[in-house]
Amino acid sequence: MKILSIETSCDETAIALLECFGGLIAPKFKILKDAVASQIAIHQPFGGVVPNLAKREHIKNLPVLFRQLFGDETSAAKVMKTIDLIAVTSGPGLEPALWTGINFAKDLAKKYRKPLVGANHLEGHLYSFLLAEKRGAIYQVSNLKKVFPGIGLIVSGGHTTLLLLKDLKTRKKLGETRDDAVGEAFDKVARILNLPYPGGPEIQKLAPKGNPNAIPFPRPMVHDKNYDFSYSGLKTSVLYYLRDNPDTSKADLAASFQEAALDVLVRKAMRAVGEFNAKSILLSGGVAANKPLRQKLAREAKKSGIPFLVAEFKHNTDNAVMIAIAAYVNFLKNKKYPLVANGAMNIK
Repeated sequence: MKILSIETSCDETAIALLECFGGLIAPKFKILKDAVASQIAIHQPFGGVVPNLAKREHIKNLPVLFRQLFGDETSAAKVMKTIDLIAVTSGPGLEPALWTGINFAKDLAKKYRKPLVGANHLEGHLYSFLLAEKRGAIYQVSNLKKVFPGIGLIVSGGHTTLLLLKDLKTRKKLGETRDDAVGEAFDKVARILNLPYPGGPEIQKLAPKGNPNAIPFPRPMVHDKNYDFSYSGLKTSVLYYLRDNPDTSKADLAASFQEAALDVLVRKAMRAVGEFNAKSILLSGGVAANKPLRQKLAREAKKSGIPFLVAEFKHNTDNAVMIAIAAYVNFLKNKKYPLVANGAMNIK
């Protein structure tokens, strides 16, 4: 199948064209076209994403990206003839932003008479582990039988979720955040430390200059028997510590916070590996671009003698490639999402 995918859930406008084949047993992907337009510079002065500004930029960027990838009207028409399916993110995310992608996709589907499906942004992140290995131009995990059952950890600005994947058809949610997601906590702590938006990369940049053991910040819920997470209290601990110790090194605060935040993720993921006799760890989401997190999970996976699968950095942050992959998997499962923006959509 050739799938054209569109992603506008937050502040990245993205379009991709993938060739997908191999089915659910041995899925393979070839990225034919891929473009992302970031809005970081626009939202930076506000310290976060402004939904209506994001909507405005998506409306402006979508036709520009489409022309950039497919050329003029004649060239685009030739490419669109070869496409089997159009997929667009319908949730979760900022609803004004989601609607821009959905409406643009509807126009394309109508104009070129192509089938159109909605896609779950979180499933896009989850299935991005299928991009972890590449041979030539083809992405394929060599032997999925050696991957499943696997523990999937989705970490982003809006979600922190742990899942058990029995295969590409069957999964079970083990736990999720009860308040702030880990990426949200990174952004909020960055604001406390007066670091620029987006905060996650700034914390990661500053942390190596500090001592990760300088401040014994709490590890919320790390000893609880469940697999839920909580980051609101950790963020508040940083706020109070800085209030009471204003001369503390920002680097030490960043390093100690990052150590505490990641420690909970790694320990809970590894406990799940043991409890469910998992054969792999699958990391995804925007926070999967955090190098210390990747290194810690890779180290623990190696100790346990299991593979650690994570996409390259550019496919961790929001992109349309992962949306095409989610659409392909769901097409094969005959699973459909409505073409209605659903900001609160989750993953089961």
